[in-house]
Parts: sequence; C-alpha cells; structure tokens
Amino acid sequence: MKKIGIVGGGLLGRLSSWRLLRAGCDVTLFEAGSLQVCPGAARTAAAMISPLSEVVDSERLIYDMGMAGLKLWPAWNQQLGQPITYSEQGSLVVAHTQDASQLTQFAAKLRHHIGDAGDASYQWLDQKQIAEIERDLSHFHRALYLHTEACLDNHALLDQLLSDIHALGGHTFEYTPAVEVSSHKVQTEDQRFTFDEVIDCRGVGAKPDIHDVRGVRGEVLWVQTREVQLQRPVRFMHPRYKLYVVPKPNHQFIIGATEIESEDLSPISLRSNLELSSALYALNPAFAEARITATDVNLRPSLMDNLPRIERCKGLLRANGLYRHGYLLAPTVVETIVNEVLDNASAPYSEQIMIKEPALC
Repeated sequence: MKKIGIVGGGLLGRLSSWRLLRAGCDVTLFEAGSLQVCPGAARTAAAMISPLSEVVDSERLIYDMGMAGLKLWPAWNQQLGQPITYSEQGSLVVAHTQDASQLTQFAAKLRHHIGDAGDASYQWLDQKQIAEIERDLSHFHRALYLHTEACLDNHALLDQLLSDIHALGGHTFEYTPAVEVSSHKVQTEDQRFTFDEVIDCRGVGAKPDIHDVRGVRGEVLWVQTREVQLQRPVRFMHPRYKLYVVPKPNHQFIIGATEIESEDLSPISLRSNLELSSALYALNPAFAEARITATDVNLRPSLMDNLPRIERCKGLLRANGLYRHGYLLAPTVVETIVNEVLDNASAPYSEQIMIKEPALC
C-alpha cells in the first residue's frame, strides 16, 4: 500500500485524496486553514464545466481537457458516498441588440478554435426558442446555446469529498501549514512526515517553491430571489465585461465577471459591486429586488501562461495553475496525478502538462 501525503485541501487536494484512497492508498491530507469550510478558490468559484465558453479566450488545450472532464464528472459524481447536484443542461450566451456584435464575435472565435467538428456542441436560438428553455430571458432576440456544458454544486462537492475521505480511512490535518514540501517529506511546524509520494496542491501557497505562480483576484456576488428562474448558467456579453450568472440551490445565484491582476484579498470593491449589480439588472430587471446574501473574494492560482502544470521528480509532484478553469480542468489533472503515482499508463494530457525532473525539485 503506497503511503501518500497531499498538501493543500482545495479542489485538487480533495479530489486527489479521494481518488487515491479509492485506489487503495494510505493518504494523509494537510491543509493550512479549515477543511470544514474550504478557504480556497474552489469554494468561491461558480463551478461551471464550460469548455466551449472558455476556449474563446484560452488555448485549445483548455477545451480538449475540459471536454474530457465533462465525461469524468458524471461518473465521479455517482461514485461519491452521496451524489451532489450536477446539471447537464448546457449554458446560454446572450447579448442585447445594441451589443449583438459581441455575441457574433464570441461565436466566430468559438468556431475558429474548435472548427466544424464542434458544430454539434452549440446552436443559435431565436427569441421563441430562448423562451422555451429560459422563460425569464425571453426578451433577448438571439442566443448561443452551448448544450454540452454543465455545472455543479461545488459547496456540496467539497463537503462530500471531505466526508468520503474520512469514510475511506484518510488522515486529515487542518490548520496545519507545511513549512517544507519536498521529495518524500512534509515538514509542519512541529513534526516531520515521510511518504512514498508527496503531492503539492497548495495553489498560491506554493509560491516559495514554484517561481512563477501568482494569484489572480476574482470577486463574486451571491443573490437570492424568487422573481427570476434560470435552469442553466448564463453568460451576458457586454462591451466592458462578460458577466456569468449561475443558478444555485434555494433560489440563489452566483454572479461574477471580475479578473484582476492582484493578490489583494480585501473585501469586494464598490466599483465591482456596482458593475456586477448593474449588469445583473441589465440581464433581467426583475433582479432589482434580489437580496445580496454574500460577497466573496479569492485568488485563482495561475502560472505565467495561464495553463495547468505538474512538476515531477522522485517522490514529489507539484500540481498548480488551474487559473479560472478549476472545475473544468481538475478531473484530467487529477487523473494525470493518480496515474503517475500508481505507475499506470500515462493519462491523455500528461505530455502537455507534466514536466519531469524539474531543476527546482
């Protein structure tokens, strides 16, 4: 039985722990903060699995890995002790008539990146067709329906993964920052642990060991209302920002758009709050009476090229750089980690994202 130490209790850390425990490994998970309420970007995120939406402003690799993730998530969900809410109803991209060029440009970029092969993944809808699937967006004359995309309840997922880790016999240490993460070893403030493999999933916390990791600030609003019903994530194209709105349980919605090159974790700014709120009102004026139940800020762990990377040397893997694509890319990154630890055949994207024997290991 392989003895594995995983540092970082966010999405990658929890998924890797869960998958390796299911494969029969002895796993110990370390988290610098709380495990009960994940403090990382994984809890702040909207948790969209949106390869088509993201490829428009990203590399083709993001789309390919995301499409693979779309196949893994439903199967993984059924393997959880208690499956969580997972919606496969696609997503909509909309714009008002005066901003129709933004929507047309989005579609042109999408076609450029994925070509004719992706035609079956999306379609144009007219006003009547929009009303049939999203009644409260029937005032839009045109929309792009990305019907292969999905989203999930990330708060429930993070909680369920922790529950499963404990049920499978995993060992956990919260409020236990690692002062050293190296080959076969994890050093905390008062104890040294030795493992067959160590997996570093600390995100921005890995800055001492990954020279090009940085945090990219993201800000979100949570609102609650019964006045608007949405069945799927919606992206609202606007000349100044691209808003996303994702329905959540209990008549709640998470709204985001900001992407700020800053590692500031102070509360959401007045400007961002106003812009997110005004864009939400422009999407549907019925949101005017929604109640803002929370705001949140976090840092997305990102590398210089905004692509994921796994650094590999004897007894150590460092996985980082999910950027704004956490739930989209996590399955394929975790599959690569698990296959490497278990000496299985290489995962499909290991050659693109893994660097073996990096100098700094």
